[in-house]
Amino acid sequence: MTDEMPVLTMNKITKTFPGVKALSSVDFRLFKGEVHAIMGQNGAGKSTLVKVLTGVHAQDSGEILLEGKPIRPESPLAAQKLGISTVYQEINLCPNLTVAENIFAGRQPMRRGRGRSFWRFFFGGILSLFVPRIDWKEMTKRSEEILKRLNIVIDVTQILSSYSIAIQQLVAIARVLDISSKILILDEPTSSLDESEVEQLFKVVRSLRDQGLAIIFITHFLDQTYQISDRITILKNGEFVGEFQAKALPKLDLIAKMLGKELSEFSYATERDQRKMTATSAGKDAKNLLTVKNLGLRGSIAPFDLELDEAEVLGLAGLLGSGRTEMARLIFGIDGANQGEIRVRGKKSAINSPRNAMMAGIGFCSEDRKNEGIFSDLTVRENIILALQAKNGVFKFISPRRQLEVADELIKSLAIVTASANSMAGQLSGGNQQKVMLARWLATNPAILILDEPTRGIDVGAKLEIMELILSLSRRGMGLIFISSEFEEVVRCSSRIAVLKDKVKIAELDGDDINETSIMRTIAGGN
Repeated sequence: MTDEMPVLTMNKITKTFPGVKALSSVDFRLFKGEVHAIMGQNGAGKSTLVKVLTGVHAQDSGEILLEGKPIRPESPLAAQKLGISTVYQEINLCPNLTVAENIFAGRQPMRRGRGRSFWRFFFGGILSLFVPRIDWKEMTKRSEEILKRLNIVIDVTQILSSYSIAIQQLVAIARVLDISSKILILDEPTSSLDESEVEQLFKVVRSLRDQGLAIIFITHFLDQTYQISDRITILKNGEFVGEFQAKALPKLDLIAKMLGKELSEFSYATERDQRKMTATSAGKDAKNLLTVKNLGLRGSIAPFDLELDEAEVLGLAGLLGSGRTEMARLIFGIDGANQGEIRVRGKKSAINSPRNAMMAGIGFCSEDRKNEGIFSDLTVRENIILALQAKNGVFKFISPRRQLEVADELIKSLAIVTASANSMAGQLSGGNQQKVMLARWLATNPAILILDEPTRGIDVGAKLEIMELILSLSRRGMGLIFISSEFEEVVRCSSRIAVLKDKVKIAELDGDDINETSIMRTIAGGN
């Protein structure tokens, strides 16, 4: 960072969507020759800030200065013309075209005149003298030169899909470089890369930084942030928390600022809520329900071991992107593992689909209540009965009378506030919709229940009801895996906690180590 004036300044950026203030007077600075990470939990405003910068959204107020001059991009193309380019997590290239064609898509070097031979000219017609055509030789040459700048030597005439995801990411960056970008935004570029591919990408990023390019780096990987970043801006709930030199910000402080608490507050919460923590009621005699050995999926989560006993709540703790949901989806068979095994009650189970998981006695409440949980246009009864009907199969239809009996019983036991079982689920509050999702799986009488963010987006009273229900189910002998981004909730409900970081299970905490400070120190790599 040799220039005193930032290449980019965003002052007091505010953006509101219906019912949601996504950004509230957020500041951001970016200098030439630096990698600047934007960090924050889910809903912090990272994506919205980048979308304002790249012209996807228009800010409600505030100003953007590029090299000291006001700009207001009206589209991603307009932002690109200003020198602001983005490489997204999902590579937006054409896998069926060659590397060179992808780099120069829409900007191919052209030439006029006859072909290489008389016969090509003859059959092409006289129009070939006047109609421009792609100069393949020039495009190949320039593609090789651009990639050489990134220290990459590959055959640019080969189809893009024949190369690894890492190489495809670098081709996307090469395309950006040819547009003469001033600012490069890398949005979760390492999510599908292994360790060696990440290092290859980072070598390129460091090289570009040293050449003076200004780079915005968005990631959920804590260690990678410190590997590559010069400065870090932290957002929380759409508000600016602070801007810090990466080398001067300890990991523990970064985590605390992302969560919006100081270490002293974590210690206090631990003492206050320790009395509510569930202990395994069956003690040493508890029967094992679930054993997971070396289960993993390349590009999703590293191989892990896990055990769950009767009457136990196993918490999964980690920052956003740590691999908590990936772990749950693998256990429930939504994503197919490419290694490892699962045993339920000591018996090896081939769980490669949700139906197999249900038949083995496992239930799963997704964190995405809107898209993967509640069916708003179905009744409460129909929502509750779905999993049980799927478990029974299409040829064992549950009669309307029996459906109503099951639904009414669960509505009563979970205290779901609804006019009747035949009310539309979409009319319920968030907390009651969450209870309907729980009821759906309780109807199948599972031995194991996985709850992914069951308290997200509901009011405080409903949260307490859900957490009390979790403890109640464990007291009845059910084994639960509980995921929450709120460490306080995980500590309050769990008898053991598995800690994840950067898609790896790094530790398990039990006994006196079950507190928020221990979770934070474990994630930060401290003692």
